[in-house]
Amino acid sequence: MLASSIPPSLIFLLFLPAPPTLSADVIVTSDPLTLTVNLDGAPLSHLLLDSGAGRLYVGGVDHLYQLTSDLEMISHVRTGPHLDSPDCLPPIVPQDCPSATPTHNHNKLLLMEGGQGVEPGSLIVCGSLYQGICEKRSLSNISQIIYQTSNPVDTQYVAANDPRVSTVAVVITVENKQEMSGMLHLMLVGRGYTSKGPGDIPPITTRRLFPVVPPPFSQEEELGKLVVGSYSEYNNHFVKAVTHGEHVYFLFSRRDMWHKKEYRTYASRLCASDRSFYSYVEVPLLCHGGYNLAQAAWLGNHSGEPALFVVMAVGQASTPVATGQSALCVYGMAKLDAMLRQAQEVCYTEGGRGSSGQEEAYIEYAVSSKCLKLPKVSLLEYPCGGEHTPNPIASAVPLPATPTFSSSTLLTAVTTATEAGHTIAFLGDREGKLHKVLVRSDWSGDLYDSVVVDSGNAVASDILLDDRQQHIYVLTSGRLSKVPVSSCEKQSDCQSCLTLRDPHCGWCVLEGRCCRKHQCQRHLQSNHWLWSFESTKQCVTVQTLQPANQSKDEQTQVTLSVIQLPNLTKAESLFCVFGLLQPQPAIIMGTSITCQTPAPELLPDMPAGSDHMVLPVSLKFGHVTITTGHLTFYDCGAVSRLNQSSQCLSCVSSVWKCNWCPLDQVCTHNHSCPNKHIILNQRNSPGPSLCPLVFSMQSSALVPMGLSSSVVLQGRNLDVFTDDAPYVCVVEINGLRVNLTATEERTHNNTHTFTCSPHEFQYTVSQLQFSAPVYLRRGERRIDSAGLHLQLYDCSAGQSDCSQCRAVPDEYGCVWCPGSPSPSCVYNQSCSTTPADTCPPPQITQVLPVSGPLEGGVLVTITGSNLGMRYQDVVGGVTVAGVQCLPRRDGYEISTRVVCELQPSGKQRKGSVLVTVGTTSPGRSTQIFTYQDPRLIDLVPDKGPISGGTRLTIRGQQLLTGQMSDLSAFLGPQPCYIVAEVKDTQLVCQTGSSPQTGGVTVQVFFGKAERTVPNVTFRYLDDPVITDAKPSESFFAGGRIIVVTGRNLDVVQQPVISVWVEPLDVQRVKRRRRLTVLSARQQLVFNSTMTTVSERCSIVSSSQMTCPTPTVTPEVKVKGVWFQLDNVRVHYESIKGRSFTYYPNPELFPLNREFPESPHRFKPGGVIAVEGLDLTRAMSRQEVRARLGDQECDVKTLDNTHLYCEPPEIQPMSVDDGNELPALQVFMGNLQVDLGLVQYDSDSLLSPVPLAAQISLAAGAAVIILSVLVVILMYRRKSKQALRDYKKVLLQLETLEINVGDQCRKEFTDLMTEMMDLSSDVGGPGLPLLDYRTYAERVFFPGQQTALLSRQLDLPESRRPTVEQGLQQLNNLLNNRLFLSRFIHTLEAQQGFSQRDRGYVASLLTIALHDKLEYFTEVMKNLLQDLVQQYVAKNPKLMLRRTETVVEKMLTNWMSICLYSFLKEVAGEPLYMLYRAIKYQVDKGPVDAVTGKAKRTLNDSHLLREDIDFCTMTLTVLVKNGVEVQPCPVKVLDTDTITQVKDKIMDQVYRGAPFSQRPAADSLDLEWRSGQAGHLTLSDDDVTAVVQGRWKRINTLQHYKVPDGATVALIPRSQSGVGVNQVFQTGEKTPMLEGEEEEGLRLWHLVKSSEDPEIPKHRKSSMRERERAKAIPEIYLTRLLSMKGTLQKFVDDVFVAILSTKRPPPIAVRFFFDFLDDMAEKHGIDDPETVHIWKTNSLPLRFWVNILKNPQFVLDVQVTDSIDAILSVIAQTFIDSCTTSEHKVGRDSPVNKLLYAREIPRYKQLVERYYSDIHSAASGCYQEMNSTLTELSGSFASEMNSLVALHELYKYINKYYDQIIMSLEEDSSGQKMQLAYRLQQVAALVENKVTDL
Repeated sequence: MLASSIPPSLIFLLFLPAPPTLSADVIVTSDPLTLTVNLDGAPLSHLLLDSGAGRLYVGGVDHLYQLTSDLEMISHVRTGPHLDSPDCLPPIVPQDCPSATPTHNHNKLLLMEGGQGVEPGSLIVCGSLYQGICEKRSLSNISQIIYQTSNPVDTQYVAANDPRVSTVAVVITVENKQEMSGMLHLMLVGRGYTSKGPGDIPPITTRRLFPVVPPPFSQEEELGKLVVGSYSEYNNHFVKAVTHGEHVYFLFSRRDMWHKKEYRTYASRLCASDRSFYSYVEVPLLCHGGYNLAQAAWLGNHSGEPALFVVMAVGQASTPVATGQSALCVYGMAKLDAMLRQAQEVCYTEGGRGSSGQEEAYIEYAVSSKCLKLPKVSLLEYPCGGEHTPNPIASAVPLPATPTFSSSTLLTAVTTATEAGHTIAFLGDREGKLHKVLVRSDWSGDLYDSVVVDSGNAVASDILLDDRQQHIYVLTSGRLSKVPVSSCEKQSDCQSCLTLRDPHCGWCVLEGRCCRKHQCQRHLQSNHWLWSFESTKQCVTVQTLQPANQSKDEQTQVTLSVIQLPNLTKAESLFCVFGLLQPQPAIIMGTSITCQTPAPELLPDMPAGSDHMVLPVSLKFGHVTITTGHLTFYDCGAVSRLNQSSQCLSCVSSVWKCNWCPLDQVCTHNHSCPNKHIILNQRNSPGPSLCPLVFSMQSSALVPMGLSSSVVLQGRNLDVFTDDAPYVCVVEINGLRVNLTATEERTHNNTHTFTCSPHEFQYTVSQLQFSAPVYLRRGERRIDSAGLHLQLYDCSAGQSDCSQCRAVPDEYGCVWCPGSPSPSCVYNQSCSTTPADTCPPPQITQVLPVSGPLEGGVLVTITGSNLGMRYQDVVGGVTVAGVQCLPRRDGYEISTRVVCELQPSGKQRKGSVLVTVGTTSPGRSTQIFTYQDPRLIDLVPDKGPISGGTRLTIRGQQLLTGQMSDLSAFLGPQPCYIVAEVKDTQLVCQTGSSPQTGGVTVQVFFGKAERTVPNVTFRYLDDPVITDAKPSESFFAGGRIIVVTGRNLDVVQQPVISVWVEPLDVQRVKRRRRLTVLSARQQLVFNSTMTTVSERCSIVSSSQMTCPTPTVTPEVKVKGVWFQLDNVRVHYESIKGRSFTYYPNPELFPLNREFPESPHRFKPGGVIAVEGLDLTRAMSRQEVRARLGDQECDVKTLDNTHLYCEPPEIQPMSVDDGNELPALQVFMGNLQVDLGLVQYDSDSLLSPVPLAAQISLAAGAAVIILSVLVVILMYRRKSKQALRDYKKVLLQLETLEINVGDQCRKEFTDLMTEMMDLSSDVGGPGLPLLDYRTYAERVFFPGQQTALLSRQLDLPESRRPTVEQGLQQLNNLLNNRLFLSRFIHTLEAQQGFSQRDRGYVASLLTIALHDKLEYFTEVMKNLLQDLVQQYVAKNPKLMLRRTETVVEKMLTNWMSICLYSFLKEVAGEPLYMLYRAIKYQVDKGPVDAVTGKAKRTLNDSHLLREDIDFCTMTLTVLVKNGVEVQPCPVKVLDTDTITQVKDKIMDQVYRGAPFSQRPAADSLDLEWRSGQAGHLTLSDDDVTAVVQGRWKRINTLQHYKVPDGATVALIPRSQSGVGVNQVFQTGEKTPMLEGEEEEGLRLWHLVKSSEDPEIPKHRKSSMRERERAKAIPEIYLTRLLSMKGTLQKFVDDVFVAILSTKRPPPIAVRFFFDFLDDMAEKHGIDDPETVHIWKTNSLPLRFWVNILKNPQFVLDVQVTDSIDAILSVIAQTFIDSCTTSEHKVGRDSPVNKLLYAREIPRYKQLVERYYSDIHSAASGCYQEMNSTLTELSGSFASEMNSLVALHELYKYINKYYDQIIMSLEEDSSGQKMQLAYRLQQVAALVENKVTDL
């Protein structure tokens, strides 16, 4: 069919400039194997591959592409935007469709229809425009249109007209004998429900493709469709449509309407040949783990069987919104078909119930069918159903699956491939990654690789493999990528290939490459292709080499044993390659391979210092290395060269096969020598070595120094030498060789004796002997020596006394020679005199210790000389103080030391130490040893933590007994470590940890003597636990008190707070990594980085301690803070979860910054303001102290830049002797700042002028001034009157300004003190936010007392089901956009439809559609577009100014819904703080209970102007708390009425509790209690009330003369008394006065009402005086200024919270402001003021002003008349700040406007910046808004009573029934949708209305 003409509605686009040419250059990414092309039309949605032609098709928004398989562009078509509206049916005529706008065309379907005969195939493209119509394009060139329509009929609407609603389809070919070709091409389409456009398109329909019967794509009756009872309820989100066998399958998710109403995923099936959908059956798919929402699917194969691979996600609670948690579940098609058949069979033959009686199948989609009990063979006879079989069938039993793979990032796409019999799944995710998972035969999965394709952009559901399965095409938002499925080719060796663990890859052995199995030519043969994924596989490996080593001087055969060697053909061969040498042919024998080693001259040189080298031996097939082994080549010559002292022995005993040629002095691998004689390797000839060898020394090895000695050596096997070369003995002494002539003597047994010539050896040694090597040389040959050494010795070295000398072993021949010049130890032959036979008596030089316990047991060390020659000499010869002391062998040192163990003495005694050796006289010590009896008296402390660390002081007597090493302390079995020097009266030890708590005895051991502290135990207690520590910041100066709370803190002895600091230059060194170039100073710093600064903490109680923060210098970086509680260390981070922060010190500026030396002038009664920077960053008001001179300056408030303190009324004395004036000092922790001198402006200061002089001067001055004044008055009295008045006014104003400033500061400091206490209550449960239902009721229906949301339908039970059914149908009608818009417009056109009705209907609609807020928003936008159209024609600035239409109230409600969470999280707290601040300030002054006027207000009309005398009182209120009665102080005024007092008491008692939860004031009585029996009930009105004429005064505390400090109680009211009650309810702000008015009496409280005032004539001022009072501001107006200054911070906080863009503004605001900007642009409104007004009218004036004036809409609080008056002024200020007109004030301006005249310009800037920031921020929040609306729909829908709302709406339908029906019937689209008919059905059900049915 030829392409039809372009739609008329699109003609205007022909005149638009041509679109810029598309750049679609192929991009090569960092991975050279990946190709990428960027495309316009984001988000791209569909990808189609024509594998036969190698072409790709991509569909996106307004764009369609055709590309080659290498991503080169073939053709590109623009498909949009075009003029369209989802509400209008095509063709679009602008006059008939005012809502039509240029609309983007989202590609919904992209399918390929195969050719038929000569007819070529076509590309089917369906978009979201024109109700989702389709077109056909040429597959070879998509710019050629085969079919397109400009005037479709309603049966041609295929795809969803909403971009967010899914559409899937599949093309099938079925046999049809009625057609000429015998074949029929059909397209089965699944689409979700759309609220716009035709609402009667079934979820699944069949469309004819070929043969073409006009119109194409039409939904013909005979082709079949899925009939449903409710389109909106069965809103299937379709994911995939596939064909398998004789069936078509649809995969979708939707809410389970039959059971739990939760969202589930379903698979449904149809017979491909079933034109009537009799065979429709569906089954839920269960993916264990809560994965319930299908995201994508693919029909693939698993283990050779078809399977459905489904990506599922976990849905947000009861919504269709997917979370990031997702998984892949695999369902076998055989099991799926079996489940579907089971459901069919049960529904056909068992009435839907299984064998157990449980329901297993049912009829879905709300149609009038039910499961039957047909014959058992029904399913066999009618596998695709029939007219008599029930349908559509749904299985109640799900098909389960265990997740194969799960992910925390949302998976969005899946496809599969089969590689070498293994199934591999490719999964795309939301972050642009492609995951590769091997699906095992047991359905488990292994993730083996993840590739980033397009970071941050979700992968579209269409990911496709090319026909060779080598590349995968991945579509993301704006990019198409061609990604290789594997990276096998990148791996260059077998090991890396197998390590890759990629199931696509394996090592092709003979080709030497990593590749896919089919690419390896011999993959079918074993060991030729080794699979990468199989962990048991290993590469071809050389297991052994034979021989494993050989001499480098010979050439032999080497045999390699190889495992996993692949088989070769007979014609093929392998080669061996040694190192880098030429290949050698290899001989293969099974798994053994033999090769010839290279010629010796070809081998590389041997490494220096080594006797062997290892060469790789590679096995090659052609140029491919199959495997590599290693062969060792050794060098026998190097073996002997490296062992010069024993060349022959090292040669014949080496691991290599080396032999020794003694005559040639050569080590060789040969078995023969040039001179015949050879000594074979000992490995070949075991037995004694045949090497020529000097094997022993016949003479003594001990050779004394300085004495001529001869050495005699013995050798063997020396007969091999036949030459005449002489023998020489060589002795090496420290590198010096001494050559001695040797005389040879032969003996029997082949032994030779060599006598070396005598020699006198001289060498200085520090010890007794020195070892020198000795060997024999024959000529130039060195004879091997078996490690022979001479021991050269010197008797005098180290032997300093006789006993040491005589203790030298006898073989050395050392004697003690008493000759001159002094006795010494010499060799016996060197002593010229007779050596001494005995030694002198012992001499004792020191005894340690000099005391010991009576029980002994300690070791006594005795040092001296001649203390015996051996241990046995002193055994039994040592006594200490007359008591034997047993020497210990291990402590004895010859002659110099004896260690003995002290024995018990039985009593205290003293004496010397005696040592007796042999028969000599004993040696006696000069020191006296004392036996002592140490005693323990007590210990402190007596408790400590179980972890230890407590320093324990044990007091006693004679504790210095024994040595320190003998002393040990124990707490039970646990040691206590002595940590300080022990004194005779005390020792200090530190406790160790204990395994358990409890008391233990304290013991001290003096050696083995044990002492116990009597009558005292040490108690181990549980470790201290820190639960909180605050604040969490300090400044560098430190000293800030950290309050630590916890448990068992009092068990700690030395609590410490420590800070680990590191110098900043060390930080720099670490960062730069330049340690090598550090200077010496920097290195010194670096080595001492672990520096800590600490402060002791103070224990307050077991649960609290205080720690001052340590001082740190700004030059260091704080690395950590911890508390050291004895042995328990608690890091600050472990307590709070965040680190402790140190900040720079706060700055405080001098009081007189301009002239710091001059004093600051201060007027008593005010406060001193100190300026600074960062004052609150690490400090609070309570922690700051200020002193003025010698007295405190009371710190009232502290903010970041100011400190306010209130000094004493009288100037304090100076503490500085050098200055009379006091100085102000501020103390912040350790920081002390002197801010300068202060001078009071006071008459009390002493004047330097004497009193008499003062009086004289004053009198004289008075006379002069009086004379001058008289003259002036007489002279120009009248002319100067006006000037004097003027100056007087100026003076008054100046005084007023000063007073107001002082008053503001004082009030503000008081208020801040109160609000800081309050702020701890707010933020948690202390913020009394209303629940959503109450909030909605108050906003939607303001002023209505009956709660609509809590009501039930008032209907008889018999009618209820019918009416509810009708209301449900009405709900379905409301979900039709056309009906809803017609309904609203019709109502608004009626004269009787009032403004109140409009608001009421809008709120009812809001409730009815609350569960579909997305739809509600779209309707509201459409209605607003109509509204814009109306106002643009008139005056656009007036739009949204009032709430005159339904849509304007809908907008108000919509804003209220969307901003509830913002109120809850952001604006609620500052609004509550403002309310509390107002209430606190109002309550501090008198409030008239009758008129509502207050002394403290912002509203001049509510200002109590009269000067009322009052004083503040504190009542002690008895509050019952459980069984206890606790006193509670409450501040009240003596002028308060009794009801006001009760309210203030309840404010205090129920502080933080919502207002609705506290009792009403009139339900309680106030009882004044005095003494034991004095109880007086107080009330506003009783017999004591004062009556004057017609006026009766309400009773106050003053009236009852209740004193300050009186005790009162609130008790339940026993009987209803008649009195005056002031009741303030929500929405009722006027005081209600009861009782007395009827009796003719008028009530008053503080002032009488201005109506008919009874003022005596003499009190009435003249008209002139009244005018003057009006012209000059009254002094009472200062209260307004004072109140305004006090509340300023809280007003600012609320305005900033509402208008700040530091946090992202609410999504609803951004969305709606974008909409208004679009409307302005669409209608050509370029005046920024108009858009500003629209935004102001829609948000600040429509919503925020309402909330500001009525905080009770959001908060559970009481808004009294006086509070309401203040809120009105603040709300008006907010309104003025949002206007664009200049804020001018003049003398006639209201006081309320004057109050905020200075702030309004600042607030205006805030508003303008708020609008500007939102405008300049990136738009495109549509998707986010929809997600938010979906979430809101699910969150709050359950709280909405939609049935009652629908019933109320029906009342309006009933009222205007005929007009609505007529309006629906006039509309052509309405006729098509049968809207009037459906409304008549509703009427028939709801009220039995007789209709034309």
